[in-house]
Amino acid sequence: MDPGPLTLRELAAMAEAKRREAWDHTSTVLAMIFNANRDPKRQTPAGPADFHPYRKATNRGIPLKAANIGILKAFAKKGRGP
Repeated sequence: MDPGPLTLRELAAMAEAKRREAWDHTSTVLAMIFNANRDPKRQTPAGPADFHPYRKATNRGIPLKAANIGILKAFAKKGRGP
């Protein structure tokens, strides 16, 4: 491809689009691998957006419950020095 007739802005947009398109494929494969190896009782299925650095991922973290907050507090206490 001859970049001569294109502006720098057009070339940058094309490069960005190529990176996004490559991540579309990569994130789909990563989601399939994750879902094939996940524990269905403990983990929810992941979608490609969860692995795509250019897209917002859904919040699939561990929900905050009283037991989880207790564990978090225990870590916070251990992390402090004497």
